[in-house]
Amino acid sequence: MTLKKKKTVLFALGLLFFIGAFAGYKFYKYFYAPNTNIVTADFLYIPTGSDINDVFDILERQNIIVDMNTFKRAASFLKLNKAKPGRYKITKQMSNKTFINMLRLGNQSAVRVTFSGNIRSNEKIASIAARYLEADSASILQALNDNDFINKFGFDNRTVIGMFIPNTYEIYWNIGAYDFIERMYKEYIKFWNDKRKAKLQQIGLMQGEVSIIASLVAEETNMIAEMPLIAEVYINRIRAGMLLQADPTVKFAIGDFSIRRILHKHLDYDSPYNTYKYKGLPPSPICMPSIAAIDAVLNYEHNGYYYFCAKDDFSGKHAFAKTLAQHNQNAKVYHRALNKRNIR
Repeated sequence: MTLKKKKTVLFALGLLFFIGAFAGYKFYKYFYAPNTNIVTADFLYIPTGSDINDVFDILERQNIIVDMNTFKRAASFLKLNKAKPGRYKITKQMSNKTFINMLRLGNQSAVRVTFSGNIRSNEKIASIAARYLEADSASILQALNDNDFINKFGFDNRTVIGMFIPNTYEIYWNIGAYDFIERMYKEYIKFWNDKRKAKLQQIGLMQGEVSIIASLVAEETNMIAEMPLIAEVYINRIRAGMLLQADPTVKFAIGDFSIRRILHKHLDYDSPYNTYKYKGLPPSPICMPSIAAIDAVLNYEHNGYYYFCAKDDFSGKHAFAKTLAQHNQNAKVYHRALNKRNIR
């Protein structure tokens, strides 16, 4: 081979190497180079009904992608034609290929929806859920109040609050309002396991009755040690055919939980929730009872107590009594303390 031919071959090889290196660089940049910027956001939210151009607009508006040109070309090459709605976690070193495959497969990250208990209305449930989910509070409230839908779970729009168990749940952000209710029912079924169902058999109560009693217990105290005692009082009174005379039910009936002292004018308020006027349990839970309150009912104590009232030291603790005479004495001490503090 002549020198001239050698130079030509070397030049051709060099050119091929350059072209290959350039193509490799481009391939790396389009598909494997880090291309995310999480200074402004670490999650991408794609609303239901978005098309691919909507996704591009969101990425640009939130400055999530460093080089949108390479991202769009990679998306076209990888045939990202449809956008799956959801909440997607963005990492700092994410490449176009990884990001696009995540969107194409719908590998979204769940949100953590937390209900902390003592929620007193469907409106509040809807408001809290809407903080975490794509569905707005109006659509969630509509589902909660839809008796045709709720009835299939064994609840109605008043009792459905008892279907919610206070806890933290991992749920996909774009879940629909009705699917959200179905998911919470599955959590309810999971909560009422064989062990808790066995307790129901032992104490002779239904799940709904336990939820109602637990809601009264939860409104009376946040002291877990006293919950089984308060549950005992209510169960003993029910079985003795006595009025429950639970102050929280009066507050619920009136719609004012800021009342610090229940007076005779409050006791005359006519409502099926007023357990000073009507025997038996109120028609539904008066709040979303805590797990501790539910388990306290299932494991209530057997001390023969029929009465209780708050202690005069305002510690939140209660004085329990077996007889009305003993209770009246405890109540007299407490009322004296209320008067002393001018709580009227």
